Formats: sequence, structure tokens, C-alpha cells
Amino acid sequence: MSYVEVRSPSKGPAVVYALAAALLLALSVWTIYGEWHRVVPPHGLWDFGAFVASGRAAAEGLNPYGIYPPLTPHVVFPGFETWNPNLNPPISALLFQLFDLAPPETTFQVWNLISAACYLVVIALLAWRYAPNGWAALLAVWALALAGFWDTLYLGQIYIPLVLSTVGAWLLLERRQWVFAGVLIGVVIAMKPNFLVWPVLLFLAGYRKSSIASVLCAAVISAIPLVVYGPEIYRQWLELVVSDGERAFFLTNASLSGFGARAGIPLLGTALSGLLLLALAAWAFFKRPSVMRVSSFALLGAIMASPLGWIQYTLFLLPVMVAYWRQWPMWLVAAMLAIPVPIVLGYFGAAPAVQLTVGSTYGWALVLCLVTLVFASEPEEPGRRA
Repeated sequence: MSYVEVRSPSKGPAVVYALAAALLLALSVWTIYGEWHRVVPPHGLWDFGAFVASGRAAAEGLNPYGIYPPLTPHVVFPGFETWNPNLNPPISALLFQLFDLAPPETTFQVWNLISAACYLVVIALLAWRYAPNGWAALLAVWALALAGFWDTLYLGQIYIPLVLSTVGAWLLLERRQWVFAGVLIGVVIAMKPNFLVWPVLLFLAGYRKSSIASVLCAAVISAIPLVVYGPEIYRQWLELVVSDGERAFFLTNASLSGFGARAGIPLLGTALSGLLLLALAAWAFFKRPSVMRVSSFALLGAIMASPLGWIQYTLFLLPVMVAYWRQWPMWLVAAMLAIPVPIVLGYFGAAPAVQLTVGSTYGWALVLCLVTLVFASEPEEPGRRA
């Protein structure tokens, strides 16, 4: 059986499989209903406001990584308080000026419509590729229920066009379109540098053309702010990133650093992240896995080892979860990542043990995803290196 087939495991009882599908469908429909009523009504600008403030500051010659109330959101939870300025690389200071071409409330709605349209394209591409035998409906409903999707819309975040670029790169890698795939990966890296893990593992595994193309593309995009603003903007960005460690504690941070922060041992998360990256690098170099398998681990590793692996980042795992859909634990991962954000955030202020267990649901979902990938069979025959 090809790994792209989405159907019951050959030895699984049909009734159990049908029950699991029904439960996942019910959870997804319930989540969509609740999240629609949370996200669609006006609820403030949140992160989108920080992006508008960043673009406006850059246009006026100010620090795009400063705090500018009331546009910069101020987050307060029991035992937690912080400002949420723009943390994206300097190229964002140029892009976010477009968000200030009209009243922020208007551009917020337009941007969310663009994000939703991109997400529908993502679902259509994955359903076309991986769900040819009648599973497209379940795949679509579940994808529309993911917590990362709704929280991206709620906050006005920029993830979904980058997810579309990731899915495009994934499908191009399958077809051995190395350079075009690399360009799309480079676009992702330019805005989310933690995904540099992807081309590094591709390079170590022998897929050199895609790796080099992605790094070159990201470098070209990243050089644009140097020309427009000068090197000072990179100093401002790095200064903010280095000082932003306190947000690792936030319950929607699904990375290993989030576990360490909530356990009260921040260095533990850093150490585990480093060990994970080293293990993946050694595995890619010595085992030379297939391009799709190395991409699966790269996407997951980029999120788990990131200092801040927000729930929205789990959308980048859509092609991974669908490609390994016939692995039963992946169904549990799928369900855990569809738990609405307000439920998880409800554990703020709870006992540390509670925050580290049920409060870290998204992090545990990624751990289960990692274990599933480790024990899953190779999804396809190793391809020709390039």
C-alpha cells in the first residue's frame, strides 16, 4: 500500500476505525461552531495591531520593534503579563506598511479573508494529493477545526500564506522539482527563520539543490531591509528577540522550551532542543532518508526546537500529519491539535503540574507526533539526491 493512501490500517477492525472517524468528525464540528462565534465578531486587533504599529514606525523612521500602545497588544493572564510587539524579521517592516494603507480594522478583515482563502487552497491541495478515496470531506472538516487556524484568524497573524508556501514546497519535493521547492522554502525561512532546520537537514541528507536554493532565496529577501533601512534594523530585531524569553512560558507555546519554562527549568528546554537538532542532523547525514521523510522530521523539529513554537506553527505540520494519516497515533495528534485555544488558556494560574500536563496539550501532541514518526515506516523509497 502506498503511504499516500488514507484508509484504515489493514489489520484494524472496521468498526473501531469508523468510530474514530466519527469522533474526530464530531470534535471538529463542535470546535468549528465554537470558534466561529469567538473569532468572527469584532474582538480587537491583537497581533495585527502590532504589525500595523511596526510598519507605521518603520515608515516614520522609528524602531519597528518598539512598543506602541494602543496598537501593540498587552497580554495579561494569572501570573503572566507581557507586551506583544512584532517579532518577525526585518523584511516584515516593509510588508506591514501595506497593512496601514486603510483603517486597521478594515485591513484586518481583508487580511483574514486572504488568509482564509489561502487555507482553503492548502486543504484542496492536500485533499487532492492524499485523500483520493472519499476521505477529502473528513480531512477538510478536521483541518478547518485546527486550533492554529482559528487562533491565526483571531490574532490576525501571517502564518497561513507561509503554510501555503510550505505545502507547495512539499509537493514540489515529491516531484523532484528541487529548485522551485527551494525557492518556496526560502520564502518561509525569510519570515520564520526557525525553519532553517529544513534546508539544513535536506543538505545533510543529500538534497543539495533544494537546500542551496532555499538559503539563497532567503538571503536575497533578507538583504532587502539592509538596503532600505541599513544594518540598524537587524540590531533592533535581535535585541528584541534576545530579550523575549519570558513568553516561552505561555501555554500556547508547544515547543520544548515551553515545557522547560513551565517546569521552572528553562535550560532544560534549551538542552532538549539542542539534543533534538543534533540527533536529527546525525540521522539525516548517516541514514540519508527519503526527501519526504527528512522533510517531515525537519518541519516537526523546527517547531519543537524553536524558543517559541506557537500553536499556529502546527499548521506547518499539515502535510506531515496527512502523509502519515494511516498511523493510528496521528489521529490522536490530530484531535489534540483541534482543542480550542481558550480551553488550554483556561489552565493559566493552575498548579504547575497541571500546566505541565493538560495545560501543555499542544506540546504533548508534538511529542506524540515525533514518536509516531520515529516508529512509522519509511513513507516512500529514497529518491535521487540532487
